[in-house]
Amino acid sequence: MKSSRILLFCLFIFIITGCGYKPATYYTKKELSGNIFVNLNINLEDPRNIVIIKDTMNEILVHRLDLKIVDDPSIADTILTLTLDSVSMALVQTDADGYSNVYRATVKIGVIYDKNGQKRSFTVNGHNDINIDSGAIITDTNRFQGIRAAANKALDEVVSKLAINSFKEND
Repeated sequence: MKSSRILLFCLFIFIITGCGYKPATYYTKKELSGNIFVNLNINLEDPRNIVIIKDTMNEILVHRLDLKIVDDPSIADTILTLTLDSVSMALVQTDADGYSNVYRATVKIGVIYDKNGQKRSFTVNGHNDINIDSGAIITDTNRFQGIRAAANKALDEVVSKLAINSFKEND
């Protein structure tokens, strides 16, 4: 019985390592190698939220991907430009009395990255549901926290999109 467990464990390890599995972060690092400069297109309609997006993107690049961020675009190998395309709040659910219960914050972010003179672009979306008490109205704090969570989800998608782009042929 014990030897069969050891055999199954060894077989499992062999299959995982033998299939060449690599996480998405491996391919993202491959796509964004070297020094990274994060450029931000400022949206004057919603400046508070755009700062969150840059901070979150920097955190992903440094902490998750272990990449080096630089402050000068002239020494960067890759320039990553982020644009807050849209932010919206929508009512998703009401209670039996017709009061609002749940709002959905949706964030759309445009991403352009320039690596060695080749530009690629894509958009990412994130949403977050915000629960509020029956009969209450959505506060600015609730809205801000919902948008922050939606932006975090959208930026998590950036890692996946960059990994996918590493497989595409150079145009």
